[in-house]
Amino acid sequence: MAPRIPYGRLPTERVDPRTRRLDRLSPLAIARLMNRADREAVRAVAAAAPDIARAVALIVASLGNGGRLIFVGAGTSGRLGVLEAAECPPTFGTPPSLVQAVMAGGRGAVFRSVEGAEDDAGAGHARLRQARSRDVVVGIAASGVTPFVRAALSAARRRGAATVLVTSNAERPRDSARVVIALPVGPEVLAGSTRLKAGTATKLTLNALTVAAFAQLGKIYGNRMVDLRPRSAKLRARARRLVAELGDVGAGEAARLLGQARGSAKLAIVMARLHVGASDARRLLHAASDSLPRLLDGRAARRLTRSAAPRRRRRR
Repeated sequence: MAPRIPYGRLPTERVDPRTRRLDRLSPLAIARLMNRADREAVRAVAAAAPDIARAVALIVASLGNGGRLIFVGAGTSGRLGVLEAAECPPTFGTPPSLVQAVMAGGRGAVFRSVEGAEDDAGAGHARLRQARSRDVVVGIAASGVTPFVRAALSAARRRGAATVLVTSNAERPRDSARVVIALPVGPEVLAGSTRLKAGTATKLTLNALTVAAFAQLGKIYGNRMVDLRPRSAKLRARARRLVAELGDVGAGEAARLLGQARGSAKLAIVMARLHVGASDARRLLHAASDSLPRLLDGRAARRLTRSAAPRRRRRR
């Protein structure tokens, strides 16, 4: 039998004496009180920056070696993992299989609470039997003791995957995962409601993990989303601006190059900057591990251009 969890002693269950009259405050007073409390979430993430960086290193090594990034959680924590995974393809141009999310209770629990799903350790273990040794699994649990998440991380470790735990419980053992990102935000404005400060700190942390990891992997250029998928009017307009600005061409030329690149802003930028056709630009990007910064960085660009695109053409 699994040991009983002393829920009453968890940091995430503590009561904040500063908000004991919450039910008697005006809407304006509550808004200001919550805003002040949210600053504690931001400070907690700032303090955790070294551990976030360690987790990013694991993610970069994993994805660079053909692995996957898998978020695992229950309730709000799980939904935040689902949101982060869903945003990676449109932001970084990644295939849906590269960044995944496992939610306690399944897909239905994303939209409606499935009570008790977080306590199902067996389901957590079963869901992570899919993990591979090249993967990195990020468990998300505000309390740090969620049975579904703990079992999932255990299963992932047995499969040889790297593990990370994002939690608001700084008292969790450091061996809960290879990297533990502790976010001690303090008691919630509404006691025990970890969708508040704990959720905010978690969202900030997940944002940092994916942006930093994909920046290291060459999926952005400067601070621009060059791997975006232009599947809406807004994104198509953004892609044209990207090609025009980063490729140093006019709007008409940017649109023409995007057409030849079949909508790939990154490919069109290479075509504009290095004065090559789509096929040569594609080979150049492949030789640079699909990294625009690496390809366009001085000597590397000249070397790759000589070796991978001998048939350079003049831009008309």
